[in-house]
Amino acid sequence: MAILRWHIDAYGTAPDGRLFRTLRGGLLHESGYGKVWARAREAVLTPDQLESALARRPYDLRHACVSTWLSAGVAPGTVAKRAGHGVTVLHRVYTKFINDTDDTENAKIAARLAA
Repeated sequence: MAILRWHIDAYGTAPDGRLFRTLRGGLLHESGYGKVWARAREAVLTPDQLESALARRPYDLRHACVSTWLSAGVAPGTVAKRAGHGVTVLHRVYTKFINDTDDTENAKIAARLAA
C-alpha cells in the first residue's frame, strides 16, 4: 500500500480514476506495458531466471499471488473470492502450482487424528 500511495502522490490519477495511463493520459495497451515489463525483468532477474517462464507476463503475478495465498493455508473459499472466481476454478487452475507440501499436510492430518 505504501508503494501505491507513493505512486498516487507522485503521479496522481487520470480524470476517470485510472492509476496508470500514457504520458498523454490515454489507455495503456499491452504492447506498451509489455516493453516496460520486459525491461523490468531484465533489470531484476538472473540470466537463468530471465530464460525461464518466471513472471514472463504481468498476469503471472496473479498466479503467484493466488498460489502464495493457497500455500499459506488461506481457506480456498476466501482465496477464490479475492481472486474473483469460484472454488472449482481455483482448484482446477491453481492447485498444480502448489508443490512439496506432503510433509506439512501429513503433519496436519496426524495432528487432527491425534486430537
